Amino acid sequence: MSETRARIRRRIEREPGIHFRALTRALDLATGQVQYHLGRLEDVRVERVSGRTHYYPPGYDGWERTALALLRRETARDVIAALYDAEETRPDAVADRVGIARSTLEHHLDGLVDSDIVAKHRNGNRVTLSLVRPDATVALLRTVEPSLAERLTDRFERLVDSLLEEPQ
Repeated sequence: MSETRARIRRRIEREPGIHFRALTRALDLATGQVQYHLGRLEDVRVERVSGRTHYYPPGYDGWERTALALLRRETARDVIAALYDAEETRPDAVADRVGIARSTLEHHLDGLVDSDIVAKHRNGNRVTLSLVRPDATVALLRTVEPSLAERLTDRFERLVDSLLEEPQ
């Protein structure tokens, strides 16, 4: 195995769920070079989640792969942490705790609910949120340590969301 391919494999093993751009930035390699070597790593799993391509070493099931991809986003991580602390709470309380608009929360909840990470409970007009698999989710959360570039990208997305939000 070439040294470049070995570097890519090691990075994926250290950062399961890393997305393509973060992989190229972390290794300071050209996108074509990374694509070429990824194509030759037969046991690396690939998932497309919310418009980004993520890479995983063997051993993660489908739910874990999707959860890791979403946990690589700062806002989703913050939402999950707030839900873990509260166990079950209303969406407004989560949005306030995370410091995001309700519309931004709903955007992130769409993926989290569709991926069976967060559950929405409806009782008449009252909606509450909780983690579907809290212990498994928190265990995965501990494996995700975002890079500075990932944190800056997430914060830029939050800024854009806040600027585009309609006043209430």
